[in-house]
Amino acid sequence: MESTFRNAESQARGLAATTELNEAPESEAARILSLCLDVPRWVDEVLRHRPFADDRSLRHAITHAASPLTADEVHRALAVHPRIGERPEGDDASARHASTEQSGVDVSDESVEHRLRAGNLAYEKRFGQVFLIRAAGRDADAVLSALDSRLGNDRRTEAAVVEHELREIAAVRATGSLGE
Repeated sequence: MESTFRNAESQARGLAATTELNEAPESEAARILSLCLDVPRWVDEVLRHRPFADDRSLRHAITHAASPLTADEVHRALAVHPRIGERPEGDDASARHASTEQSGVDVSDESVEHRLRAGNLAYEKRFGQVFLIRAAGRDADAVLSALDSRLGNDRRTEAAVVEHELREIAAVRATGSLGE
């Protein structure tokens, strides 16, 4: 019964987010979307698909807009993401999103904090950028497992994974849920 309630609650949040994006003036809708993924070309492309019939059509636009992202666009988008396991600085909308998304990654265990710190540094040394993962809906073990696995990726594979993760984060931020 509880999972049915949560699913209905998620659907209601998604519908409200979709309605908000449909009804907002273009500049406000663009601002909302830029907080989901700060890539102007992507924002413009998603906006071209308005109005969205439902949460699913919004997610489809988010997933397929401006594909693929350029290396510069990915770099720009990554600039607003804190390291996984570190709380973002400030209290702007982007920082609040990141805090909420990482809330399931409990770093109160010193070994988890140490493993995340070491993994983040190894990832940054290997790929030259912050480790990015959709943390919403994942706990520390899942994040650490993904981090360990992704350290074995080649640059091309990892670039594709990062783009996928950016789009997943954007979908969660835009709809307020993990989707189906």
